Amino acid sequence: MSSLSPQPYKGTRDYYPTDKRIQNYIFNVWHQVSELYGYEEYGAPILELLDVYAAKSGQDLVNDETYSFTDRGGRLVAIRPEMTPSISRMVAAKRQELGYPARLYSIANFMRYERPQRGREREFWQLNADIFGVDGPRPESEIIALVNDMMKTFGATDEMYEIRVNNRKLIDAIMTSYLGLDTVGAQLMVKLFDKKSKISHEDFRDKAIDIFGAEQAPDGLKKISKLLSMTSVKDLPQEIREDDATKELQALFELLGEAGITSARFDVTLMRGLDYYTGTVFEMFDLHPENNRSMFGGGRYDGLVGLFGVDPIPTVGVAPGYTTVELFLRSHDLLPDFPSSTEVGIVVLGGADSGALELAKGLRREGVKTEVDITSRKIDKQIKSILKKKIPFMVFVGEDEVDSEIYPFKDTGLAEEQKLSFERIVSVVKDRRRSNVGEFDDLFE
Repeated sequence: MSSLSPQPYKGTRDYYPTDKRIQNYIFNVWHQVSELYGYEEYGAPILELLDVYAAKSGQDLVNDETYSFTDRGGRLVAIRPEMTPSISRMVAAKRQELGYPARLYSIANFMRYERPQRGREREFWQLNADIFGVDGPRPESEIIALVNDMMKTFGATDEMYEIRVNNRKLIDAIMTSYLGLDTVGAQLMVKLFDKKSKISHEDFRDKAIDIFGAEQAPDGLKKISKLLSMTSVKDLPQEIREDDATKELQALFELLGEAGITSARFDVTLMRGLDYYTGTVFEMFDLHPENNRSMFGGGRYDGLVGLFGVDPIPTVGVAPGYTTVELFLRSHDLLPDFPSSTEVGIVVLGGADSGALELAKGLRREGVKTEVDITSRKIDKQIKSILKKKIPFMVFVGEDEVDSEIYPFKDTGLAEEQKLSFERIVSVVKDRRRSNVGEFDDLFE
C-alpha cells in the first residue's frame, strides 16, 4: 500500500502557526475597521442550494466553478463559492425585523473549482461587508472609505494602490447609445472589456471587430480608442454625458473627494464580471510592479434580495480576499515579524518538573501565556524548541530556583540574561504586551 501524500488538496493551503499569525493579523484589521464603521458580524452556512447561485451569479460560476453535489435527501447543493447570495437570502428572511441601513460583515472561507495561480486558490478566505437599504452614492462612498481605511491601517500609502470606479448603467449606455450595439453585441463587448487586461491588444482588437461586424468596425474601433483614453467622467462623450449614471458617478467622486480619498479614479474598462451588479462597481488595484493586479472589488447590487420573494432592497458591498491582501502586504514589505502567541517558555532543569508546573500555573493565573517543556530532554534541545517557536521569553526552573523563587529569565531576542522574581516576570511580560498594542500582539483587543 502506497503512503498518503502530505500535501493539501490542490488549490488549498495549510495554515501552520506562523501562517495563522499573519492571517489573524489581517482578519483583526478587517474586524476592527468594519466595526468602527458600525458593521455587525454575521455567519452563514457553508452549504447552500445550488439554485441560490444559479439565479443570479452567472452560469460560468454555477456550471464550471462550484463544488456541487446531490445530498442524501436528493437536494442539489453547493459549497459556497461566494457570500453575496447567502447574505441576500438572510436579509430577505428578516427583512421586516432589520434596522436600516443594515450594515453587515463576515469573514469566511469559500470554494471554487478553478485553475490555481498566484493570488487565486480553490479554497479562499475573504471579508464580505455590505450595506442594505440606501439609494444614491453615499453607500458606495462609505464602502470605498471602509476598505480605504483598512489599507491605511495596514500601513499602505496612496502611492501603493488605486481604486478604479465605473458604473454598470453607464456601461450599458456606452454600449448602446455610444457604440450602437444591440443587446447581444453589448453583452459580448462587456465581456471583452472585462478581459482587456488579460489578453493582447491584437486579440482585443480582433474580437471587437467580430462583435461590431466588418461595416461598423472602423467607426466602432475609433470610439473604443477614445473611450480607452479617458481618465475622468468629464471626458465622456456628449452622447452619454447627461446620462443619470454619469451624474451618479460624478456625485460619488465628489463624496470621495470630501472624504479625502485621493486614490480613486474613473476606469471605463472596469466591468466586474458577476451578473448581479446593477450600478457602481469598483476594484482595488495593487500598483507594485511585481504584483500589479486587482486585489478585490465590489459594487451595487439592488436586485438580489428581491429574488427571495420580497421587495428588492438597494445594496452595496465589497469583498477583500485574504490571499491578495497578503500578497499586497508582502510586496510592499508591510507585514510585521510576528512572534508566537505563547509569551513564556519554561525550560525545566533536572528534577524540577513540579516546580516548573507550579510556576506555569501562577503565570497563567496572571494571564501570561505559558508553555512548559514536559519532555525531560537536554537543556539545549528545550532552548532550541523555544527559539524555533519564536516564543519571546524563556524562564529556567531548577530545584535552586524553586527554593529561592528567583528565576533566570531571558528575552530570546537579546543576549543578556536576568534573574527575576515571579512578580517581576509578570511585569516584564505585560510591559512588552502593552508596548505592542496597536502593532500586532494585542491588536484591537
